[in-house]
Amino acid sequence: MAANEICWLVVAEGQYRLSGSLDRDTVPAFWRQRSEWMPHNKQLVLDLVDLSRVDSSGMVMLLHLCQHLEQAGSRVMLHNVPQQLKTLFRLSHIEPMLAACME
Repeated sequence: MAANEICWLVVAEGQYRLSGSLDRDTVPAFWRQRSEWMPHNKQLVLDLVDLSRVDSSGMVMLLHLCQHLEQAGSRVMLHNVPQQLKTLFRLSHIEPMLAACME
């Protein structure tokens, strides 16, 4: 995987890991390909431990992903949220909206 790529890995049924750089350079192409990786589980865990970089574009993509899955009837839990992303959530005043889906 190149430094400027996002990797979506299926760990187990309902468990996924996102790794790489989630930023303005990688998000547009990754989101356009969502039909290839978008999960359809009723409950899913998304582990963010392997994200090397997250900017505001990545944060917005994660918000859209959570909203899309919740509208489809899924429950999403974000695990190992990087401090950089937690800071973006706090600075954007959206941390309270995501409190229920972060561990």
